[in-house]
Amino acid sequence: MRFTELLYLCGGALREQRQRSLLTLLGIAVGITAVVLLTAIGEGIHRFVLAEFTQFGTHLIGIQPGRVMTHGASVGMFGNVRPLTLEDAEALRRVPYVLTVNPVVQGNAAISSATRTRRVTVYGAGADLPRTFSMRVSAGRFLPRDDLRAPRAYAVLGAKARQELFGADNPLGERIRVGGDRFRVIGVMEAKGQVLGFDLDDTVYIPAAKSLELFNRDSLMEIDVLYAPGAPEAEVVAQLRRTLQARHGREDFSITTQQQMLDVLGSVLNVLTFAVAALGGISLLVGGVGILTIMIIAVRERTAEIGLLRALGARQRQIQLLFLGEAALLSGIGGLAGLLLGLVIALLLRLLVPALPVHLPLGYIALAEILAVAIGLAAGVLPARRAAQLVPVESLRTE
Repeated sequence: MRFTELLYLCGGALREQRQRSLLTLLGIAVGITAVVLLTAIGEGIHRFVLAEFTQFGTHLIGIQPGRVMTHGASVGMFGNVRPLTLEDAEALRRVPYVLTVNPVVQGNAAISSATRTRRVTVYGAGADLPRTFSMRVSAGRFLPRDDLRAPRAYAVLGAKARQELFGADNPLGERIRVGGDRFRVIGVMEAKGQVLGFDLDDTVYIPAAKSLELFNRDSLMEIDVLYAPGAPEAEVVAQLRRTLQARHGREDFSITTQQQMLDVLGSVLNVLTFAVAALGGISLLVGGVGILTIMIIAVRERTAEIGLLRALGARQRQIQLLFLGEAALLSGIGGLAGLLLGLVIALLLRLLVPALPVHLPLGYIALAEILAVAIGLAAGVLPARRAAQLVPVESLRTE
């Protein structure tokens, strides 16, 4: 039996039972559509989160007070022998390959202009924050390099905080209150939007020393280090560790590279993508059960046809190929229909809900179609074997 004859017989069998074949195709199509959509959304979320996480750069190292133990997180200033200080941050500037160092103190406080008051996130930072996190100033300038412990009372507003406090007026040179202290506005940041749920525009930036006083802290929450591209990360981390150990007398701090954070985040997101794809796979499995049921019924209804083919010289292998071909054809056509439907719905989601990240790599499309055909073949194995094992004479008697 040539391939063209096999294809003709398979197609003829499907055409004879159009309604049954259509329902079976629909089951596979729905399963593939579910796999495509859920995988596209899962992969879109994966890429969105990683893009949000890396928009500040890819050569960052975070240093937090408190040491990470076997299983746990940084305990911050609790149980610390010595807090992270502004002097520690200044010492880290001298480490080879280090480009910028930014001390961080974060809190929440009310800020007010002459006529308006708003509660925002307050970031205590250094002069290198824009370069460290790839941020830009849209008006004025960022915080200058001042005396570590006695900086001038300058403030830089986020785009939203500026709009809420001053509207269309120029805020540069104006006085605002942050908590109970007065600051002069010297700059406004470019709009950055929300990053992982944090609104970076509804903020105000003040010198780190001032924020330590404002929030009554004796330790920085974090020191962020930007190192040169191409520099050996392990060596940079080792140098940072040695510098702080020499200053503290022990390792009472935690160093986390951005790559470590990305690895952990990536593994979590991979599990999420796999989980949503598995949910879609359940629908595909239901479609496979449908093919199995239909093929078993087909074998029973076509017993005489099978006996005739065997009487004309068809071998058991050819009978198996005939029914496997029908199952593969059903699943293949259903898979293509599901792919097209899934792509159309994904495009509509992208147009109608721009905030929903949807991404479907070509590799996933090919894999979904291969999976559909594979499920069809797997579902057709048992009916094909039953058909091949029928005795020709007994099969002809059923006519």
